[in-house]
Amino acid sequence: MNGERLDNSLIHWTAWLTAAVALLPIGVGALVTTLDAGMAFADWPTSDGQNMLLYPWLQSARDEFVEHGHRLAGMVVGFCSIALVVVAWTQSRLRIHRVGSLLILLAVIVQGVLGGTRVLWDERVLAMVHAVFAACFLCGVAVFVQVTSRQWSQVAETQPTPNRPDWTQLKFLTSIAPLVVLGQFVVGSLVRHQGRALHAHLGLAFVVTILLAVTAYHAWRTRDRWLRTAAAFVVASLLVQISLGAGAWATRFGLPMFDYVAVQHSPLQLTVRSAHTVTGMLLLVSTVILASRTYRLESIQVRSRRRQTSAGRTSTSPLAVASKGVS
Repeated sequence: MNGERLDNSLIHWTAWLTAAVALLPIGVGALVTTLDAGMAFADWPTSDGQNMLLYPWLQSARDEFVEHGHRLAGMVVGFCSIALVVVAWTQSRLRIHRVGSLLILLAVIVQGVLGGTRVLWDERVLAMVHAVFAACFLCGVAVFVQVTSRQWSQVAETQPTPNRPDWTQLKFLTSIAPLVVLGQFVVGSLVRHQGRALHAHLGLAFVVTILLAVTAYHAWRTRDRWLRTAAAFVVASLLVQISLGAGAWATRFGLPMFDYVAVQHSPLQLTVRSAHTVTGMLLLVSTVILASRTYRLESIQVRSRRRQTSAGRTSTSPLAVASKGVS
């Protein structure tokens, strides 16, 4: 038993490493989009005809430096994903661990091909798909981190949630929340990559805020610490994202009432707008984590009630009553 926990811990921390490293190409990729440097090179997988590992990265100009850094960071995520597959297949017999690690590696390969095809075709729509897929990939890794965690396996041994929630309502809210946030992220990608749908993006921001506030409130009411932690992550991500959204607007369009003039491609603008994109992905991740925990707890409690019902029926059966009378 201790050996299994040790093995799962190794898989878990390798998954954590993959998730943390994935933030590097995501963050640099957001900066690439803010700088509009996606076509700094017209070739792929080479960079200006040179091997990716031999390109003089540190001596390159700004756009080339950022874009090539994005490519190198993607390679690092690929190496981490390969390591995750090796660890999962050598340290665990669980199908969810083995298949999950393979899906993560496959997603990294697909993401790399998407990025390369965007360059070869010089297609902004593919750049948008590349960004949305990155958000979905990060969600998948986050779920894998949870599934391999000790809490995921031990939550079945803990007491039921102190306040039995309306699982139907909570499952509905936690199911629809990631879809709405993903929709908002897609609309935001239209704003960044195509310069469209700005007002739709602003309108959806109000919808997302209300929906996530209601969802977090219902999760908090369960008084379950595991759900409350996830709900707190949702609220924290939401507040940071709202603040960065206001900052992105100010640094992009300025604030005439405060005599603030936006300076295009200023360090502040590049930082705030790129961080707004990354935090949008983290907000999506937070809703997926809350949903997965909700479904996990609900399924455990449903199985527990079924076992109790089955045990009650067995104890009240004629055969059980007769055996008690004989004894």
